[in-house]
Amino acid sequence: MVLFPAIYSYVPVLGPARKLVMMHDVIAETFPKLTVPRLSARVFWNAKVALGRMQADALITVSEYSRECILKRFGGDRSRIHVVGEAADPIFRKLEFPAPTAPLKELGLDGTRRLAVYLGGFSPHKNLIALVNAFREVAGQPEFSDLIFAMVGDNSGDAFHTYFGEIAAHVETLGLRDRVVFTGFLKDEDVAALLNLAKVLLLPSLMEGFGLPAVEAAACGCPVIATKASPLEGLLEGGGIYIEPTEGEIARALEFVLSSEETRLRMGEEALRAAQRLTWDHAARQLMEVIHA
Repeated sequence: MVLFPAIYSYVPVLGPARKLVMMHDVIAETFPKLTVPRLSARVFWNAKVALGRMQADALITVSEYSRECILKRFGGDRSRIHVVGEAADPIFRKLEFPAPTAPLKELGLDGTRRLAVYLGGFSPHKNLIALVNAFREVAGQPEFSDLIFAMVGDNSGDAFHTYFGEIAAHVETLGLRDRVVFTGFLKDEDVAALLNLAKVLLLPSLMEGFGLPAVEAAACGCPVIATKASPLEGLLEGGGIYIEPTEGEIARALEFVLSSEETRLRMGEEALRAAQRLTWDHAARQLMEVIHA
């Protein structure tokens, strides 16, 4: 048996060995110009994905949502597509006494101001221009004058197309330099501390196959605002608000969460319970069932 843990790692294999190929999502197929903008790269990508699907004895994906998207995009036999879920690393947990780590303090994220967080990459399909615009709308209101926004993620490159430069320039144009912090890469322990300090995590992507950053936030007791184009509504239930990823809906959801501490705390408790139901032990059992099928 040969297991390819991602379609990126797939290479053609000769011989009778059983081949399992993991296909996380169909984001590149749904938004090709936002993820693989060069035509030559798209041709290569599409050929690789087609060959991987053709040669796979079983396809594995990360959620029921992603399985439905794969079937809608490519058709095929539902029984050949198996779901193996994901979970937060144990380092992402609710801390009894949250406190900023030294790297967070150096970034000015010292816990003295209300904090919203984005965690992830800077590819165009992450919808970050709309997110920054929505943040500006809310942050401009007097009752949210203390609100700041941390955008967490390695901005030196991306597996797919990145538009970090455009986002940073947009922040400057909107006059948000003192309200938006680009942290760059942070170690997991720093991210966990940040999520414990945050009021909300926002993940308004155009599509997510799973949405692991939202699950990591939930594991820290942090409510989420997330795209409906994902499995997160089913995974986190009352721990989040699930939106069409438009500027208006992002802004309204952010204002709603920040306007009621009682609501925010209730959402955080529900998010924590939901995240605790997602474990890597369960994911391992799912994978073993596919391997031994």
